[in-house]
Amino acid sequence: MKIAFVGKGGSGKTTLGSLFVGHLVALGKPVLAIDADINQHLAVALGASEADAASLPALGEHLPLVKEYLRGWNPRISSAATMVKTTPPGTGSRLLRVVEDNPIYRACVREIGGARLAVTGPFGEGDLGVACYHSKVGAVELMLNHLVDGADEYVVVDMTAGADAFASGLFTRFDVTFLVCEPTVRSVGVYRQYLGHAQEFGVTVAVVGNKVCDAEDVRFLRDEVGPGLLTWVGRSEHVRAAERGDASPIGGLEPRNRAALEDMRALVDRTGKDWAAYQRQAVEFHLRNAVAWANARAGEDLAGQVDPDFALGEHAGRRRGVVPIAGRVSRTG
Repeated sequence: MKIAFVGKGGSGKTTLGSLFVGHLVALGKPVLAIDADINQHLAVALGASEADAASLPALGEHLPLVKEYLRGWNPRISSAATMVKTTPPGTGSRLLRVVEDNPIYRACVREIGGARLAVTGPFGEGDLGVACYHSKVGAVELMLNHLVDGADEYVVVDMTAGADAFASGLFTRFDVTFLVCEPTVRSVGVYRQYLGHAQEFGVTVAVVGNKVCDAEDVRFLRDEVGPGLLTWVGRSEHVRAAERGDASPIGGLEPRNRAALEDMRALVDRTGKDWAAYQRQAVEFHLRNAVAWANARAGEDLAGQVDPDFALGEHAGRRRGVVPIAGRVSRTG
């Protein structure tokens, strides 16, 4: 399952995302974590030092590799250079699995805190005034379009704050989106803004309260969010210690807060996987982007990259590799 963490800046979405990853790892689940936030803090939250986090390879810097590998020999894609962040998979494309060995993972994925982590890379001074941050997360969207996650596998993405995710189709790439909400008017406002956009596309949004101190905070969230409130996390000495640099295993998290993480996992596990909708939305946003800007950049009509006969869900139970073209078979590594 693919899971996103979103919310107002400072709401604690990265902290909750890292706790959720730690909970899954402790349960022995395969996890691929991705930091797609403009502020790259997930590695440190998972236990990396600031120096180690700063040295992680960035997906954004390996975009040519990502494109070339995923293109495979898809005949609808004239060259890797014409691939854009929304390019959907088709016959001949290479698909990704959560657990496998491939050139993208070897270049960009590192193990931290028992989880495998990839980062988009920070928004540097050289990008100011000349680049949109969404250009950084293009590799993430492209990878998620080509990723077939199996049963009991988890991809957890820490998204950028606020409603910025709606500047691309990335927000539709998840089976469940956890919106982290503090018991404040401003945080609830971000929830309503996000939900208003997400409902149009059938995105599953569950609210997780954070920094909840007492029954009045819970009452406030219930009054403002209603049945959308899944669970909540209270103030945590375990988290405060970790933020001071004294991290400890997830087993030390307060029982009530650990139970909230299990509530979240249970929701993810009972959420159905709709591969048809996933592929349909990938195509929809690809065609939108093609008309808006991508055709002009590529110098060709990128609608031709869409394979109308391709069904991503048919490949979810298969071993990794290239989606075969009739008369041509190849193993990939």
